[in-house]
Amino acid sequence: MSGPAEASPVIDPEDAKIVTLARSARARTGAAEGAAVRDTDGRTYAAASVALASLQLTALQAAVAAAVSSGAPGLEAAAVVTSDDAVDAPSLAAVWELAPAAHVLRADGSGTVVETLGAESPA
Repeated sequence: MSGPAEASPVIDPEDAKIVTLARSARARTGAAEGAAVRDTDGRTYAAASVALASLQLTALQAAVAAAVSSGAPGLEAAAVVTSDDAVDAPSLAAVWELAPAAHVLRADGSGTVVETLGAESPA
């Protein structure tokens, strides 16, 4: 796992897409977090955090659940838009259980990527 990467104005267009989807999911619902994942077939899944009395999921857990329940064979990348200073361990575990080599982007509310996590994070 790598540490925080310097924020860069240029990211891979496919990664920019999932950041935009995550940001939209967060804005649409007013949730604390929004997330999106891209599967190995290039399909994307977006979700917001869920806070019900009977069910609590982080946005990233919900996006991974959407991908898995849709038959995604694996994940290439994930993005989380949050005001938190880190992506929590259960969220990362959900991604890396399905795809140990996937990278996870953490972006702020404006969509600026502030951290990239993962064993094979893009340069």
